[in-house]
Amino acid sequence: MTTPALLDTALSLAAHDVPVLPLRAGKLPFGNCPACARNACGGRPSMKAAGPCACPRPCHGWAAATTDPHVLNSVAWAPAWRHAATVAYHPGGAGVTVVDLDDPAAVQWARATLPATRTVTTTRGEHWIYRGTMPSSNAVRPGVDIKSLMQYARWLGSGAGVTAALPDAVRALTVKDPSTPRRASQALTVSLRAHGGECPHRTPAYLDRGISMAVQRISEARSAVHATVYRTFLAVLSTHGRCGCLTDTHVNRLFTAAQAKGETPRHCTDAWTNALTTLGL
Repeated sequence: MTTPALLDTALSLAAHDVPVLPLRAGKLPFGNCPACARNACGGRPSMKAAGPCACPRPCHGWAAATTDPHVLNSVAWAPAWRHAATVAYHPGGAGVTVVDLDDPAAVQWARATLPATRTVTTTRGEHWIYRGTMPSSNAVRPGVDIKSLMQYARWLGSGAGVTAALPDAVRALTVKDPSTPRRASQALTVSLRAHGGECPHRTPAYLDRGISMAVQRISEARSAVHATVYRTFLAVLSTHGRCGCLTDTHVNRLFTAAQAKGETPRHCTDAWTNALTTLGL
């Protein structure tokens, strides 16, 4: 598809409230400013984490997906569109979840297990699109990824079929029994800065499940570990950081998972602090 055609596709999707962004070859996002070129900022979609930017903020990754035609047509994004290979969108921002089935075996499993919904053919398999959002997670089972919040997916057309509501069978794919956490190599050195507001969580199990899912996301990271850690910390704090529910035990579980993937205690502390600052906590 030519550059004008890609931009026309992006603008059409944006007009229908689907947040979009350009992707370069290899299904990778662009860094739309020198500070983020070639992933120099670590891939973190946060101005305060990534450093100074001269482009629309934030400049790349899932968080840069936008429905604003002025941004899509801006001078800052023009180089990206000139070299773009395809258009991507942020499923969570569009209010949907994509079950990415990466091979025929995964497609066969879905047809036997999941409720029918809108499907889009991909290079190697299918995208099953459901109405509703949830945390994203890779490799929830062989050949199956979940793309929704804090993730992007290629736009491959509108597909066929009626979009069904997100079923419990898909939500359950990202929930696992928490394993016994390893002892953190360094004690928590950052403040939770909880506001002590009214707790909106239904039960303590809701928080425990959220922490388990965050630990799983970090543990399953195959690349860009530092970026994954930061984004996971940001997601946890955005949900649980304002009501005083988080304890040192919860945060040490997150730090332990991050350090098991090679992050240093300093990296963990910096990522947590940056997430707090970004959310104004």
